[in-house]
Amino acid sequence: MSIAEIHDLSRARRPLVPPTPPRAPDNMGALRRVLKMGDNAIATWSQRAYEEDVIRGRFFGRSSFILNTPDAIKHVLVDNYENYARTPGAIRVLRPMLGEGLLIVEGKAWKHQRRTLAPAFTPRAVDTLIPHMVAVADDTVAQLKQRCDRPIDLREIMQLMTLDIAGRTMFSFAMGRHGATLREFVFEYGTRLASPHLLDLVLPLSWPTPRDFARARFRKRWTAFVAMLMAERRAAGKSGDAPPQDLFDLMDAARDSETGAGFSDELLADEVATMILAGHETTATALFWALYLLALDGESQERLAREAQDAEGAIEPERLPFARAVVDEALRLYPPAFLIARAAAGPDQVSGFPVRPGDVILIAPWLLHRHEKLWQAPNAFLPERFMPGSAPPERFAYLPFGAGARVCIGAHFALVEATLALARLVGAFRIELVDHLPVLPVGVVTTQPNRSPMFRITPRLKS
Repeated sequence: MSIAEIHDLSRARRPLVPPTPPRAPDNMGALRRVLKMGDNAIATWSQRAYEEDVIRGRFFGRSSFILNTPDAIKHVLVDNYENYARTPGAIRVLRPMLGEGLLIVEGKAWKHQRRTLAPAFTPRAVDTLIPHMVAVADDTVAQLKQRCDRPIDLREIMQLMTLDIAGRTMFSFAMGRHGATLREFVFEYGTRLASPHLLDLVLPLSWPTPRDFARARFRKRWTAFVAMLMAERRAAGKSGDAPPQDLFDLMDAARDSETGAGFSDELLADEVATMILAGHETTATALFWALYLLALDGESQERLAREAQDAEGAIEPERLPFARAVVDEALRLYPPAFLIARAAAGPDQVSGFPVRPGDVILIAPWLLHRHEKLWQAPNAFLPERFMPGSAPPERFAYLPFGAGARVCIGAHFALVEATLALARLVGAFRIELVDHLPVLPVGVVTTQPNRSPMFRITPRLKS
């Protein structure tokens, strides 16, 4: 969609501008900013961060840079990506859940894992998993039809649905028996251990912080749970020489295209944990925000419902372009990974600024997706900007799944899942909010809502 077309659309109807936290004052000090990050990192950015190309600051004796220009972001994530690794704080937060999985490791280990996993996430491989996704979405619709007489928590429903999709696509079995335990693990870690403490950010990774001891105890229980899931799946086996039926089959049989090496059981467990958690939690969050936006924007909701009913029973995402556009726009306004932090391993230069070893580079999709130089009506919900035929966003201005060599390997999987699930839900029900109190985004590990609003759903008549 061109700028002129967005202007025309804005004049034709007043676009929805969903609520956001107040922006921080320009003079917020470094210590206050770090402490605030534990509550909501999104609320630590001032108006300058939505207007300027580069924000330079200091972080405990080191320079930090917030990059908002596509060229600079390309340099860090693509052209010289090997010079920029995850920060110690990010590793502390993620490693207890993900171990040495693909999201954590660097260097040769990362290259080996990426090459080994890549065949399991090609579009052709994902197509074989679509029946699992559709079956869970249809089951969810059927269950919701029994609950139309009372308010429901769609955030919880999305978590349960995506968890079941993760279980069926990974292991070919529903997560009914294990879902509650898995959700307890995710909730426990997210509420108690995932928020970075000041010491997590300033101490070297080799120095454990008080919270690291609790994380280690958590990891022991968590890895035992994942090992149990793998053992149950292996006990179920597969019939003879049947083709792979789920992600576990694909990952267990995967081999590095260069070395021929596969995964040890320990590393396979970390990859399974990574795929279940990354796929389940981030997709549930994206679907929640999409449903929230549609509940506030009745016109877009009705358009999506008509499309879904016209494509009744479709399992091809390309038949649902507006549903996909809503997903893309929800990911723009509420990117699950709201912040990408990297530490420089060696000297470099970015946007004319010298970068020294240890300096911190921040690329914030939350800021980038709402930057006033990069988007027309940046805070408005306008799915039309992602419809086929519209001008695509500038490369490296839209990063819901990262970019470059370390772009999310499951991006296509997540988009297919979210598009099909959203179309089925909105095609089946009219969705409204019970109250109109604002729901504000909170950035801790992912972009979560500050509360779970109640929704009212009404079955739609066939058009």
